[in-house]
Amino acid sequence: MLSVVGVHSVVSSLWSYVDTTIKWCWIPSWLPSWCPTSQSQLQAAEDRMLRCVDSSFSKKYVPISNDNQLWTLTFSSVSVKDKTPMVLLHGFGGGVGLWAQNLDALSQCRPVFALDLMGFGQSSRPLFSSDAQAVEDQFVESIEQWRAKIGLESMILLGHNLGGYLAVSYSIKYPGRIKHIVLVEPWGFPERPDTEESDRPIPLWIKALGAMFSPFNPLAGLRLVGPLGPTLVQTLRPDFKRKFSSLFSDNTVSEYIYHLNVQTPSGETAFKNMTISFGWAKRPMLQRMDQLHPKIPINIIYGSRSSVDSNSGSTIKKMRPHSHVEIITIRGAGHYVYADQPEDFNHRVSQACEKVA
Repeated sequence: MLSVVGVHSVVSSLWSYVDTTIKWCWIPSWLPSWCPTSQSQLQAAEDRMLRCVDSSFSKKYVPISNDNQLWTLTFSSVSVKDKTPMVLLHGFGGGVGLWAQNLDALSQCRPVFALDLMGFGQSSRPLFSSDAQAVEDQFVESIEQWRAKIGLESMILLGHNLGGYLAVSYSIKYPGRIKHIVLVEPWGFPERPDTEESDRPIPLWIKALGAMFSPFNPLAGLRLVGPLGPTLVQTLRPDFKRKFSSLFSDNTVSEYIYHLNVQTPSGETAFKNMTISFGWAKRPMLQRMDQLHPKIPINIIYGSRSSVDSNSGSTIKKMRPHSHVEIITIRGAGHYVYADQPEDFNHRVSQACEKVA
């Protein structure tokens, strides 16, 4: 997933043509009166997403450094409290509410924590560095500070998209805290092919648009259309309504996605600073997989209908011949595996982690 809305695939292809950079902070001064959103509306939208969750859970802000806070859902029943907890890291443009179809099932097996990554959802949205490595370090350290504050000795990290990239980055730096990694359609692992420019020539008009839009963040278009934003999400991504159709018959999901992504674009800017043209990672994770402790088992989950190249999973398996690496393909699922086929996803994840005490 390079975006939660369809516009990102177009905008991201324009980044390569102008090196101009711009800080996000010039926009918010006029956005509140233009975009029909607020923190309270985001919280209300999330509450509607979570109404379908039957298990009891708590929610709170967990304070970390620099007065930042990470919004956290905690599921921990008495029957599973002694098991190694699972921590869910969402993808770019996501939030804890998108796990609505997974939280009940996964929390039957062990404690589950779902957090909004720094810069996303209801978590703090600070100013990130413009340097890709520094941005990655900021994300990783925020997760470590969160872990220490919660008091977890060890955990299973499950990350989707950007969350998968950060799960491995964290595990490389803090291997003693990780019992298992589950990567779900992870972003940022392969290098950008050298032949891409010659194999896929870019029309002149795209290059011209690139010069115009390169200063903007991936989802800037969603904010720039102001009051039309909610309708834009519903129009461009009707599939999200279908993914959650067993839970909601209205626009609950699209409204949540809208409010997630028109707040101050902190994490969005951070993600842009981690990428090069066409959404490729500046620091591909495959180059660092040899730094991951060999005893940490990995499961990699792909959707059979996803456009994400699953070759990275095969490459990881080859790179770790003496480690547990299992690739799981879920039939009928696209990039949002956990929402497309939630029952199969929940079962396969629980099965993959059942050996973790």
